[in-house]
Amino acid sequence: MDCRIIAIDAQTWRLEEEGVRFFLLTGSRSALLIDSGMQTHNAAKLAKGLTVLPLSLLNTHADIDHIGSNAEFDAVYMNPAELVNYPLAKKASDIIPIRDGNSIDLGGRRLEIIEIPGHTPGSIAVLDVERRVLFSGDTVQDGSIFLFGPMRNIPAFYHSLKRLESMTGRFDLIYPSHGSFPVKKELISRLVSQTAKLERGELAATDAQFRGIPLKRYDVGAAVFLCDADYGQDGGEER
Repeated sequence: MDCRIIAIDAQTWRLEEEGVRFFLLTGSRSALLIDSGMQTHNAAKLAKGLTVLPLSLLNTHADIDHIGSNAEFDAVYMNPAELVNYPLAKKASDIIPIRDGNSIDLGGRRLEIIEIPGHTPGSIAVLDVERRVLFSGDTVQDGSIFLFGPMRNIPAFYHSLKRLESMTGRFDLIYPSHGSFPVKKELISRLVSQTAKLERGELAATDAQFRGIPLKRYDVGAAVFLCDADYGQDGGEER
């Protein structure tokens, strides 16, 4: 599987697979991969071709398209709430726990962890503080947002979007894992509005499938919401 490496600046790269991207960040002391792709199984080797700094891995969440090269690492930074969604965890020491408000200092480059549950139980965003960039994982993007299956929680997803909306004074651009790159922070408010309509039952759905799983598809302009086929049958929620 080809993985295109594209420099964003002298200390930031995006690694593009078909349908998903992940990132390499460096500071003066260390380097960090944010996610490790799906088809790519040598992300550490690719990263070490770009930097000689000590390398760590952080997962925004543990869906399969974000953990393809995790086996290259002895341990990964992850929100402990995500362990229920992480098939590779063999023991607690596989995980370096990171929680809301924690920081990772790469040397002159501070990254702040923001918990944004909903897409998965332990989803996080990463704020590149001085560069004013938000790495949003799957939560903020203009592609297809998976809101189906047992790990998804649409009310929590809405509240996480509202939280990010309240923080937009701290970042200027968003680097998502799917869809267009980059996206403007104004996308968050559009997703907040459409998620509220989704919960109130105000959006029209079409039937869809993903790998044989029947779904409801809501094309809301800002993105596409993919929900369980029976979503909304118990009535909407007030927002």
